[in-house]
Amino acid sequence: MASNSSSMKGKYVIAGIGHTDFGKLGLDTVSLNVEACTRALQDAGVEKEAVDALFVKTPTSNREILYGQKVASALGIQPRWGGAWDQGGAANITLISLAMMAIETGQCEIAVISYADNPRSGNRDVYSRPRGNDALFGWFSTAAGYGMIHRAHMIEYGTPVDAFAAVAMAARKHGASNPQAQLRKEISFEDYLASPMLIDPLRRDDCCLVSDGAAAVVVMSREKARARGIDHAVPILGVGSGQTSWELPSRPTLTTTQAVQSGKLAFDMAGITPDDVDVAQLYDCFTITPLMTLEDYGFCEKGKVGDFVRDGQIEIGGRLPINTSGGLLSETGMPGLQLILEGVRQIRGTATLQVPGADVCVVSNQGGTMHTHATLVLGD
Repeated sequence: MASNSSSMKGKYVIAGIGHTDFGKLGLDTVSLNVEACTRALQDAGVEKEAVDALFVKTPTSNREILYGQKVASALGIQPRWGGAWDQGGAANITLISLAMMAIETGQCEIAVISYADNPRSGNRDVYSRPRGNDALFGWFSTAAGYGMIHRAHMIEYGTPVDAFAAVAMAARKHGASNPQAQLRKEISFEDYLASPMLIDPLRRDDCCLVSDGAAAVVVMSREKARARGIDHAVPILGVGSGQTSWELPSRPTLTTTQAVQSGKLAFDMAGITPDDVDVAQLYDCFTITPLMTLEDYGFCEKGKVGDFVRDGQIEIGGRLPINTSGGLLSETGMPGLQLILEGVRQIRGTATLQVPGADVCVVSNQGGTMHTHATLVLGD
């Protein structure tokens, strides 16, 4: 989408959003997907028979063959385009990009993008699996890889502990005001320091929640939304993606992510700079992730993110509020799509913690151990 992507700026919209409860739900992923999709279609005022594309992210904790077809069947639709996609947590924005391209080329007209998972009541083993031959040296779990990245950033740039605490404190503060958040409890800096060390240097409050849940969005052209009388559709101003196939031990650096490429593509398509952004929903599987995303998107110089986030500057009322519904650290660990929903609410002006005059929102998604990254710019 790089060559003529600017021609697609604002041409497509998110017309509807929906989600389930978050927490320990005891439901299978297909049922969760159906509930979220149904609510998104209701929000858009679109009958399910009009949906001709369904894109789903495969559940991280329990992958299945032809999963997209299974969800479509349970939803009671026969889409002519779609399927399941695995790019880790970056897949949600990527699927929105694919939906836009499919509509652009006449493959479909109304697409639903959905993601559900149930590791809290089901199987969370995928998050703690051994990581290749490095498991011989104790490298188990997703958290271990992020611990390496967290430590590398501290060593290379002298990143202070209070920078990581600022991310956790902001997420928990915002989540405490969200009646639908899984975890609704603010923390202080002292609380953060007292939280148990899980994998040095990761404290418990550096790590996202484990959650069941689902979320969905409806994507169509702006023209079709107008024809249908959908007055709360939010334009998509830019999208971008980037990825590496290297595992951590093979990477030349652990302190730069694919957000550099992804963010540039999305910002260029939208015709914006970081100064134009009013609010951001940044993937926060661990506190190091949004810190590095802020740097790689260009909100601050590399190694200066500690100054950028201190003194509540990423909280409501600060220079750049992030994760205003609580993010993965507080709203739900069911990763990625809920950040897009909050971005839509901010631009609609309907968020619980609304940023006054929010005209531009940036959303980041990330997958693996910083393997993949996707960026979405929403605006009026």
